[in-house]
Amino acid sequence: MRTVFFVSDRTGLTAETYGKSLLAQFPKLEFETVTLAFIDKPVKAVQAVQHINHVAERSGQQPIVISSLVEENEQKIIDKCNGLVIDLFHTFLGPLEESLGMESAHKMGISKTIHGQNAYLVRLDAIDYSLSHDDGVRPDQYDDADLILVGVSRCGKTPTSLFLAMNFSLKSSNYPLTDDDLLNDDLPKYLQPYQDKLVGLTIKPVPLSKIRKKRRPGSHYASLDVCQQEIAMAESMFKRFDIPVFDSTETSIEEIASKVVKKLGVSRERIGYA
Repeated sequence: MRTVFFVSDRTGLTAETYGKSLLAQFPKLEFETVTLAFIDKPVKAVQAVQHINHVAERSGQQPIVISSLVEENEQKIIDKCNGLVIDLFHTFLGPLEESLGMESAHKMGISKTIHGQNAYLVRLDAIDYSLSHDDGVRPDQYDDADLILVGVSRCGKTPTSLFLAMNFSLKSSNYPLTDDDLLNDDLPKYLQPYQDKLVGLTIKPVPLSKIRKKRRPGSHYASLDVCQQEIAMAESMFKRFDIPVFDSTETSIEEIASKVVKKLGVSRERIGYA
């Protein structure tokens, strides 16, 4: 098994995201990943090289090193390690500088400007809101929500809500449709004032039944018939009240979230992690 190091002067999210996209192109291989974050001083870069070289010697294989370091001093130290170094920044900055006719700012991580700090706080506030308004909790505070995800139990509302908060800084609450809600011709009373904020999530009956059986095996709640009935009633509600709906069946959270923000016309919040 080959070891892959993600090296960053901040959290490592950029290196991890890009690196894992590259590694996914080799599905037959297994990788052990190690994140070396906050390598923002030469002494830390030297320590990182020692770690990488130790793994190379111990395993007898050349590690892969995916770096998002911005400072050239630290990157030059990493370049001397006994690994295959993929430099995400400097590989592209040179050609960009030449084409744009100016030097890059060489700023690492989150912007130190007031705008950057405010964006970071907005993101944390959105995450806190989504966590504290999960699964129908505090519906009396929906005034503050940017959107409200609605759907039957276990259709993917919670992970989608948190992804929207973490990646788009959206205050996303979610509301599970109960039997009483589904049997009523009207919207649930807590949702009625916020119809313009509602986004429906649905899922195919068979995968929903499988998901529920893992949680409550052998229960009426997990039976295929119940899942079929709930989904049909939920989708009828969405259609009746003209609520946009997205199918989470065999669809990644990332894709669902992207479709939601596109539908709502929301711009992605770019906080600048590296």
